[in-house]
Amino acid sequence: MMSRFPTGVSVVACTGADGSPRGLTCSSVSSVALSPPTLLVGLRTASPVLAALVEVGRFAVTLLHADGRWAAELFASGAADRFDRVAWVAGAAGPHLSLDGHTAADCAVLATQRVGDHTVVFGQVTAITSYQDRPPLLYGLRSYRAWS
Repeated sequence: MMSRFPTGVSVVACTGADGSPRGLTCSSVSSVALSPPTLLVGLRTASPVLAALVEVGRFAVTLLHADGRWAAELFASGAADRFDRVAWVAGAAGPHLSLDGHTAADCAVLATQRVGDHTVVFGQVTAITSYQDRPPLLYGLRSYRAWS
């Protein structure tokens, strides 16, 4: 059912306690509240990225633009050198993919809730940065498409 529900594509990232960037592709992102501005991300409970962002208490969500497919695939692959292969800048709460994203949100972890094999992380948005004025990247029917 969910493969037939197109959604935007993002990279959720943080800077671990050891100072190294960590991130993964995530299509499970949603707005929760306007006041205070809050969003949620759903991450696999066993994910090292989840463990790192809970430990440091903050994370960034970069919404990818239509030409960001390569970054989406790279961060979905789990490649250890993924941050060496993309342009990124340090945001207030974690790395932003400044060339592959149209917008990034910095978030402070408000709460987490485990649901099955995933954990929902609620983040209060502390800053928003716009990068590229391009159409968003979408994922549905197991393929990437540009909003047109």
